[in-house]
Amino acid sequence: MSVLVCFHAHPDDEVFTTGGVMRQAADAGHRVVVVTATDGALGEAPEGILTEGESLAERRRRELEESTSLLGAQRVVLLHYADSGMAGTPENENPAAFCNVDVEEAAARLAAVLVEESADVVTIYDPNGGYGHPDHVQVHHVGIRAAELAGVPYVYEAAVSRDHVRRLMAANPEWSENAQPPDLDTFGLPDSEITTVVDVTSAMDAKRAAMHAHATQIGDFGPFLQMPEEQLRAAFGQEWFRRRGAPAGLVESSLPL
Repeated sequence: MSVLVCFHAHPDDEVFTTGGVMRQAADAGHRVVVVTATDGALGEAPEGILTEGESLAERRRRELEESTSLLGAQRVVLLHYADSGMAGTPENENPAAFCNVDVEEAAARLAAVLVEESADVVTIYDPNGGYGHPDHVQVHHVGIRAAELAGVPYVYEAAVSRDHVRRLMAANPEWSENAQPPDLDTFGLPDSEITTVVDVTSAMDAKRAAMHAHATQIGDFGPFLQMPEEQLRAAFGQEWFRRRGAPAGLVESSLPL
């Protein structure tokens, strides 16, 4: 049995980038652990969805527990840092926000989990955090340092293939009409930098169920939940990674579990 630790910034991030590999690893008998850096308190929730006296952070924690259970995680660790908000917002200036915490301090906390779990593989984000969110970028820095401290042999940067997104947008022009597309010059990584492409179509039912679990984040997941199965598989049936320290020319179809 190997141990996969997936380090994410907010509750719900686990679904998009690593949900499929988590479910497949668990189904293969490996241990899956999710570590979430922030409480996600600055996310946007539909009006009226919270019960009286319930905070968004509390609801998102419960949604995270349900989602990760569906995706096969045996343990969830919350580091309880403050959400930094989107790039360029006033919340970025909060000294307690995750984007501003000392990397060594946060890395030591994550490393303690990695050592306790004897992690074989840890996933983080690419240097731009996918799309530039300050908390995602900090996950990258903290995750690298924590893996060094803990001696984790394999570190994988989860990243969306920007070339794949370009192909999808070209094949489905109505997506650009209905939503603001990302800046594809900075979003994710190009195919040329991706070492590992995992086919996770066998886990699509679990990924869709996990999306439903994050009811407060329906603004993020809603458009995808309405997709026909064929389109959902085209959009989310693969998960992409860049293995840190990989030998030149490495091409993989799975994580080393």
